[in-house]
Amino acid sequence: MKLGVIGYGERIQYVISEIMSQDEQCRVTAIVDVREQEIRAELQAKGMQDVRIYATTEEMLASETLDGILIGTRCSKHTELALKVLPTGLPLFLEKPVSTTIEDLYRLKQGFEASNSQVVVSFPLRHSGIVTLVKEIIDSGKIGTVEHVQAVNNVPYGNVYYMNWYRDEQETGGLFLQKATHDFDYLNHVIALPPKDICAMTSKQIFKGTKPAGLKCKACDENRTCLESTAFEPEGSTRWEYCAFAEDTGNEDSGSALVRYASGMHLSYSQNFFARRGAQARGARFLGYKGTVDFDFYTGIVKVHMHHSPRVETYDLSAGQGHFGGDTELARNFVGIMRGEEVSTSPLDAGLLSALMCLKGRESAVTDTFQSLRWE
Repeated sequence: MKLGVIGYGERIQYVISEIMSQDEQCRVTAIVDVREQEIRAELQAKGMQDVRIYATTEEMLASETLDGILIGTRCSKHTELALKVLPTGLPLFLEKPVSTTIEDLYRLKQGFEASNSQVVVSFPLRHSGIVTLVKEIIDSGKIGTVEHVQAVNNVPYGNVYYMNWYRDEQETGGLFLQKATHDFDYLNHVIALPPKDICAMTSKQIFKGTKPAGLKCKACDENRTCLESTAFEPEGSTRWEYCAFAEDTGNEDSGSALVRYASGMHLSYSQNFFARRGAQARGARFLGYKGTVDFDFYTGIVKVHMHHSPRVETYDLSAGQGHFGGDTELARNFVGIMRGEEVSTSPLDAGLLSALMCLKGRESAVTDTFQSLRWE
């Protein structure tokens, strides 16, 4: 099966490797990317000389007969490019976030509703073994109906969002769209209730400062004492080269949200980008009247605490792979869609809802207001 790729970056290359491991007949035959010479060299080194490279998506779509398309560009381009692919009806793998502005989100929703493309959004967490287990436990009724959720994401590699292109909020749309979009999706997937309203707050307390815009670690007079310095790492070992304490360092460094669901229950979510080492955490606690189930992606441990008997069940799923095992399932599903055997298990509807929550959360944080999550 022939794959067309728009934006041939590291993340999408990893997804392609997972797809090819699911079906060795899948191969990349066409790429759209502005880095033509660099990519030609990469492809030649991999023995992929027969891949055609195009300057525009329109040229590739007009010239190629493809079985599926993957979009792996920077975030601000996702909607624009998806809207060019959707009318073809081809299966589409779309990186998250699906949109970075509310205007783009509504355009994408309209374009999707007018198409018949099967879209797989890059939401591997909903397919991770640990989330699958938690959902099975909750769906069994063991803990009763979920009546409260507490979720957290303490990111131990937060400097990625301040020391390279991710620091540009015009590209990222803020860190709800970069990180919480994953978490909101798996939480919605597990709860299986429509969210109704959101309020949120963000703060920037650490990664800010008065260093000159565009300053790189190697040019800074404090690079021997700065805890974030990458100036003396071996050449090519890091891409985090810009100063995390410069005046042009974007993105909040912590954020929290409250989400109200259709049943009246609510969820609390908090993310942080300056936690390190043992302070890392990513997971959730789902509370029902009969019991509580909680888990952490980093430890791979799921626990079920029964409320009315002295019993705790523990499951150890610490052997998960890329994105805690979810990337493999996304690739398997996409191959099944291209074969005409499956429908998307990570659909664009879910991507649109998650992006809506993130965008409305950002608006809530700016305006100090509750925001409705109903489509207008």
